[in-house]
Amino acid sequence: MRIREVEIADDMIRLGQFLKLAGLAEHGAHARELVEEGEVTVNGRPESRRGAQLKNGDVVAVDGEKARLVARATEAGADPAVDATVDTDAG
Repeated sequence: MRIREVEIADDMIRLGQFLKLAGLAEHGAHARELVEEGEVTVNGRPESRRGAQLKNGDVVAVDGEKARLVARATEAGADPAVDATVDTDAG
């Protein structure tokens, strides 16, 4: 199964933001619906908090799609915006 790696410049991100960033949710309201309906797992466990803090290496899954958070060390003065989204083959 493919796990898409989503790189961010910061070291943490909230679940709702990550769902949108990774393309697992179309918009904020969709992210909220997915979480409230119990369709989201983090590291294989159901997550019911849209504001849950994710850290480097966490794997978020929705409907068979998976995305791994990859935190990049932020350089001094760098904009903590999203850097890239990369597909990887887990296996």
